Amino acid sequence: MKNSKQNTMNKAELVAKIADDAGFSKSQANAALDAFTGAVTKALKSGNKVTLVGFGTFSVTKRNARTGRNPQTGAAIKIKAKKVARFKAGKELSAKL
Repeated sequence: MKNSKQNTMNKAELVAKIADDAGFSKSQANAALDAFTGAVTKALKSGNKVTLVGFGTFSVTKRNARTGRNPQTGAAIKIKAKKVARFKAGKELSAKL
């Protein structure tokens, strides 16, 4: 696994790691990762939570509308309310970090 200066893993590196660890081809690992992200996205869109025991929980939370500042001009701007995805790490994952 090759890391950049910020120690981030991109999708191609994650797919290669999954393929290596699970004994899959890269195309199978990519399909599995795409299926996982698609399933989580679909569940969140329909208002459900996705809990993986020992790993964490994906959920959707609402952010209220608020007033912000334009950093260039300092002028007040209105920021609309929106829904955002959230991930909370489980106890096992937190303990391993």
